[in-house]
Amino acid sequence: MPKSITEIRSIARSHTTTAIKVLAGIMNCDDATAAARVAAANAILDRGWGKPRQADENGSEASEAIHKIERTIVYSENSDR
Repeated sequence: MPKSITEIRSIARSHTTTAIKVLAGIMNCDDATAAARVAAANAILDRGWGKPRQADENGSEASEAIHKIERTIVYSENSDR
């Protein structure tokens, strides 16, 4: 009988402490390959701090759009500058 996404997520989360300990063990293991150590370190950092934001191809356009919105809000025609 298939489990719901909620049940699967709950089961996976119940193994969090063990999984982090395994990742830390791999990261600190001198016998592990460099690739395995880096992958484990990245997995730990991603879970602790979140994945780094990736700049998309239009990153500067998105930034400009945000600045335009800010200027519109701050310097709208209805405001007293």
